[in-house]
Amino acid sequence: MIEAWRLVKARQAAGAFTGEGARRYGGRWNFPGTSCVYLADSLPLAAMELFLHLGQEGCKISFVSFRVLIPAAVVQDLDLDQLPRDWRASPPDDHTKALGTQWANARQSAALKVPSAIMPLGRCFNYLINPAHADYRRVKVEAAQDFTFDPRMWK
Repeated sequence: MIEAWRLVKARQAAGAFTGEGARRYGGRWNFPGTSCVYLADSLPLAAMELFLHLGQEGCKISFVSFRVLIPAAVVQDLDLDQLPRDWRASPPDDHTKALGTQWANARQSAALKVPSAIMPLGRCFNYLINPAHADYRRVKVEAAQDFTFDPRMWK
């Protein structure tokens, strides 16, 4: 089993695994209109990924974390040779969005392992989960746990 983590605002915990946020707004690995759930391979990476999107008001928000167990057999690794040189660009490049969207629409696997744009040299990875894939039911999500950022991060 592969351990992964999801960190969300507490008020969004009930829908944390629907893929609705990614469907509405898109992300580095998907265009709007495509449902997927973003996970990180560690809780610290999940915290960094979320923290980058928060402003100063984030210090007043309640968060929860989810530990997720993904069977290795349902994970596909992204072919890193498919990535353009500027795949870490901000805002994200359409090429990376197309790769994840094509994967999700083809329902090739329940999970796709992709590199982390914020920690690429640290061998850190994110996972996209496709809630529409038949093997999604094999992904085990543990109960939400309260999560707080260290107050020093808001300086």
